Amino acid sequence: MADPSPAARLHTSVWMLGLVSMLTDISSEMVSGLLPVFLVTQLAVSASTIGLIEGAACAVTMLVKAFSGSLSDYLGRRKPLVLLGYGLSAAAKPLLAAAGSVSLIASARLMDRTGKGMRDAPRDALIADITPESLRGAAYGLRQALDTVGAFVGPLLAMGLMLLWANDYRAVFWVATIPAVLALLLLYVGVREPVVADRKRLQNPITRANLRQLRASYWWLVALGAGLTLARFSEAFLVLRAQQDGLPLAWTPLVLIAMNLVYAGLAYPFGQWSDRLHPRLLLGASLLVLMGAHGLLAHGGLGVWAGIVLWGLHMAMAQGLMSALVANAAPDHLRGTAFGLFNVVSGLILLVASALAGYLWDSLGASAPFAAGAAFAALTLVLLLIQPQGSSQTH
Repeated sequence: MADPSPAARLHTSVWMLGLVSMLTDISSEMVSGLLPVFLVTQLAVSASTIGLIEGAACAVTMLVKAFSGSLSDYLGRRKPLVLLGYGLSAAAKPLLAAAGSVSLIASARLMDRTGKGMRDAPRDALIADITPESLRGAAYGLRQALDTVGAFVGPLLAMGLMLLWANDYRAVFWVATIPAVLALLLLYVGVREPVVADRKRLQNPITRANLRQLRASYWWLVALGAGLTLARFSEAFLVLRAQQDGLPLAWTPLVLIAMNLVYAGLAYPFGQWSDRLHPRLLLGASLLVLMGAHGLLAHGGLGVWAGIVLWGLHMAMAQGLMSALVANAAPDHLRGTAFGLFNVVSGLILLVASALAGYLWDSLGASAPFAAGAAFAALTLVLLLIQPQGSSQTH
């Protein structure tokens, strides 16, 4: 009898976590695409105030990520923190729908992003806990694929409801509560956390002795992840590039929908292949794809859409693989800490990369940030080729 497919061999909880991510992303994307316009048109909020709210939300997410993974290592449990994180995000949705002031909306937004920071690292560590090393690429690829399905279903659903209900923002925000609550129930009922004997005693994971157990191969991955993030910056610049190239304002959501369709469709197959191929080959290929995307986006014209497709292809090739590599490079009892540190560094670099991209756009034109992104991708490729001894054997 033939061996079952990787999908069939994945733990049921991996599938459940993927569906939870999908439902939560549907909910979040229904809100995030409309909230800035709602604040401007309904509450007369200035762009600078929106910037402050979003900046604070990003800062809170990174701050909470800095300790949530380590807290899961300390407690020896992942699921309670994952439940708390998704629960906070679910609770924020009805607050947004009912809020009548900027301060309440800001509070709900901060609650939502606190939930994201709380859940991400423990969730990724939990996937590694319940998945053998030989299937981790497939597991992270599956979760990423399902999550990305939510990233384009959410905006489509929001657009359809706005058309159906004559731009009733609050009604859409109330509907966004439904998938968030369903995700929380599915997580509670459908995800089982394994009992690990050597995690029974509480201990502080962020000590010098424990951090020394994160080997050079892990820190090299942190540096590689920083390089990848620096080369990508915010996907908002994809939307701006298409709009600057003549795409009508009403159709701008199609940019992220197109990118996420490619990403969602290919993340799981590439996750499976990453369990069989040498990771450096796949990462190197993804960087070449990213360099091609930047070149097309810098050139403009019809190349913008080809660049958007290649951007989604790069994300499908690289994101799940990086999660699997981080999981494999970290000791079991420090896995949450490892994901937390990795996420914080990547988040800080994303802020720097996006600020730099905006400066280059304003100073040198729309092509400049993409030319710089291609250069950073090339430098990251060099970093990949000079990885330290012992880092290459990750599967």
